[in-house]
Parts: sequence; structure tokens; C-alpha cells
Amino acid sequence: MKFGGTSVADPDAINRLIGIVERQKAKSTNGAAPVVVVSALAGVTDKLVAVAQLAEEGEGARAATELRALLERHLSVASAVTSASRARVLQEVRCEFQELTGLVHALAVLREVSPRSRDAVHATGEIVSSRIVAAAFADRGVESTWLDARQVLVTDAEHTAAAPDMAATCERAQARIAPEAAAGRVPVLAGFIGATASGVTSTLGRGGSDYSAAIFGACLDAGEIQIWTDVDGMLTADPRIVPEPRVVPQLSFNEASELAYFGAKVLHPSTILPAVAKNIPVRILNSRRPENEGTRITAEARPDAGKLTAIACKRDVTVIDITSTRMLMAHGFLRRLFEVFERFKTAVDVVTTSEVSVSVTVDDTRRLDAILDNLHNFAEASCEQEMAIICAVGENLRADPTLFGRAVTALDRIPLRLVSQAASRRNITFVLRDADVAQAMMRLHETFFQAQRQ
Repeated sequence: MKFGGTSVADPDAINRLIGIVERQKAKSTNGAAPVVVVSALAGVTDKLVAVAQLAEEGEGARAATELRALLERHLSVASAVTSASRARVLQEVRCEFQELTGLVHALAVLREVSPRSRDAVHATGEIVSSRIVAAAFADRGVESTWLDARQVLVTDAEHTAAAPDMAATCERAQARIAPEAAAGRVPVLAGFIGATASGVTSTLGRGGSDYSAAIFGACLDAGEIQIWTDVDGMLTADPRIVPEPRVVPQLSFNEASELAYFGAKVLHPSTILPAVAKNIPVRILNSRRPENEGTRITAEARPDAGKLTAIACKRDVTVIDITSTRMLMAHGFLRRLFEVFERFKTAVDVVTTSEVSVSVTVDDTRRLDAILDNLHNFAEASCEQEMAIICAVGENLRADPTLFGRAVTALDRIPLRLVSQAASRRNITFVLRDADVAQAMMRLHETFFQAQRQ
């Protein structure tokens, strides 16, 4: 059971969390306890990112002020959810922040924050929140154990975006988490963080708490992986753009992966990979309305005829157009082109090709100038920013060719920069100006979802 930042945002949220876990534990037929993975308190990771940036700029005093405010917030929350274990957990929180303050002071003096140091700063939010939640369980009479995720989740040394060593992690999970759960004690771990084989703190990247939960769930052969958040499940569209989207009751792993990658914020794109490997259902639930069924993600979908599953959008995208300097594409042109993106560790989302040109989209522009310089060695290259991707997803796209036509027709008179359908024929992607996203999303949602209601 993974609880996101909004599900541990304040004392009320933590008390709701405890109630949810107690009810889940009561359903157990063999007395085993669920495993709980928690994120940092809402907004804390963003604050820690800012603290690391202040340290890099040499703003040690401002960074220290931010850390004092964070410490007071955590002490206040911990005090509100504990009584018998209050003294112990407050001391643990102070110790974590004392260590962090010393690290940030040193980084500010050096005015240099390496990826390794950045991970050490960012990890504190999850470490402290998981300690507070474990103490709150104890105070409510729920047997629990705080386990240091850094001693369970083993990763490579690619700091800020580490990849798990599944074999080593599963071995540790079976040795350290499984016995606690089997004995009826709720294991509480921090999400998002792990450590290298040599014990150096690492993180899985933003949104990585979902990924942590799926990794632990896969290693423990869990019956279900639950992602508790502040929405009722996977929605048919982004509620910030489309008013009153519908909850998708069930979808396939493949559909969920496409939606997560193309902007459905409720789920981290990597989350379902360990679940897919073990065929473990993933359920997305609302911690503020735990009685709702949420969205269940399984290996097989059961789509209704003539319907899409959902639409998602990814904003702040850049289109790069690359044209061969020869009249026709020479052998090896595509290889050289994609080697440039590989060299600068920049992922490509959408690709379209013609006889002499290729267009791709990227959402990471940190190395854009270097990429363009390298492309100019063998091609003409230009970019267009302030673009977006809209992705329409549904297993029915494979069987019903009219859906593609209806989607394109719905976007009549909206300029489309690129249109692509993946080899799986499970999604259609439209690249368009960011300014046109709201209108396009509304039209697609009206065509495929609001019409279904009537």
C-alpha cells in the first residue's frame, strides 16, 4: 500500500491512512499485515529541491531558514499523531534534520551539489515521513516496524534516476520485509529512495514512490499493489483541463503505461513494470474517499465496443525537425541521428519520418543546444518549442479503425504538427501547439466520453 504526499500531508491525512491500513489488515485471512510505503509530506520534496539549489548558489543562510521551517512542520505533525512514542520520534526527526543541515551548510560553502549529494538532500523527506507514520501506528496500537528502505532497495549509481537491482532487492525484501508482515507487524518504508550496493543513498527520480511500492510488491509476490492518492482513480482526462472527467474502472497494464508516460500524473510511468513482470494487479484509490472502488489495472483489459479508454497530455514539449543534407536519406542516417540523442541521454517521445526528414519530440531540453550542434554535423536541424502531445489510448484502436478517423475529425481546424500511431495500435498521438491543448482535449473528451453518458 503506497500513500502519496497528499495522503500524509497533515495529521488528519495520517490518521485516515492508519484507518485504511487497519481495515486492510482486518481483511487478511492468514494474519499477515500489509506493507506500507510512504512519500514525503505534500510539498516537502519541492522544498528540498529548492534547498539544494540554494546551496549550489551559495545561499547557505536562506537554505538554513527553509530547513528550519521544514523541521518545525515535521515536529508539529509528529506531535499531533503521537503521544506515548512522541519523545522518541521527535528526537529521530531532529537528528535527521540536524544531519541534513550540516550537509547543506557544507554544500553551500563549496557551491557545488553533485547528483550524489542531491540525492542525500532529497531523500530526507521520505525518511522523516516514514518514521512519523511508523510512530503513529504504534501510538494507535497497530503493531508496526520502521524499516530503512536504503537497506532493502538496491540500485545502481545513476544518482537522481537510479535503476533497481531486482535480484538483490528481492533477496533483501524476503529477508527483512516478509518476516515482519507474516508476523502481523505492518512494515513501514520510505518510497523513492534506495542505496547503491556500497550503501550510498540514491533516489529513483520524481514520482519514484510508486515505483518503490511496485518493486517491493513484486519482490514479495503481493496479491495487489495499491496506490493511494487524492483522486478516485485513473481519469478519462486531466481534470485541470477537462471538467468532470470520468473514472476508468479497469484498464490494461499496456493502456496504463501509455497514459502514465504521456502525462497521466496519477501514476508514475515505471510503476507498473515490476507488476507486469509478476502479473500483480495495481489499484489506484483515493485516501479521502476509501469507500470508492478506484481503478484496477490488470494484464487483460475488457474494453466496451466503440470506446477509447482515456486521453492524456504532455506539455512543454519541443519538436526537432532533422533533414538530411542529401537528396535522399543515406544508409546510416537514422543510426547517426539517434546516436546523438543517446549520447546526450535525452529520451525521444514521438517520431515521424518522410523520405528526407525526421521529426521527433523531446520534453528534456537541458542539452538541446548540444544536440542541435551535433545534428548540424550531418543534417539540417531546427526546433519548435511550446508544443504539446495529446495521447488517445484504448485497446479498441487495434480492432476498430473508425476510432482513428473520429479522433482526427474531432480536431478539425486545430493545426496538428505531427500525428502518429504506435506499432501496438493502442494509442494515437497528436503533436500540436501548447496553446491549443485545452480546446483539443475538450473536443476529444466530448466526442468519446460525454457522448457515452447521454
